[in-house]
Amino acid sequence: QVQLVESGGGLVQAGGSLRLSCTASGRTFSNYAMGWFRQAPGKEREFVTFISSKTTTLYADSVKGRFTSSRDNAKNTVYLQMNSVKPEDTAVYYCAADAPPYTGNWKASSGYDYWGQGTQVTVSS
Repeated sequence: QVQLVESGGGLVQAGGSLRLSCTASGRTFSNYAMGWFRQAPGKEREFVTFISSKTTTLYADSVKGRFTSSRDNAKNTVYLQMNSVKPEDTAVYYCAADAPPYTGNWKASSGYDYWGQGTQVTVSS
């Protein structure tokens, strides 16, 4: 069983920056494919970004050029650096892990085996 714990959420002004962290339990973190999703009130959970075990990344068009995902396998942690944030980035942000054998469906919630509890990000205008 893998446990994921997000941190770093909070209130930020539009145009500002925030860095989210997600720390995983388990000794094989380096093999996990990691994703970030978000869910705003009244909306479906949506894909934000993905980073593979080999640090290949994918981004949703809405965050491309503003958000960056990275990972530190020595710390069992994946990061989401959020720059130039907008009010529409307000949501609960979740990290997720896909352990081998990979689903490969990394833009969908169903592509992941484990989820964190989420961290709230609020962007004020």
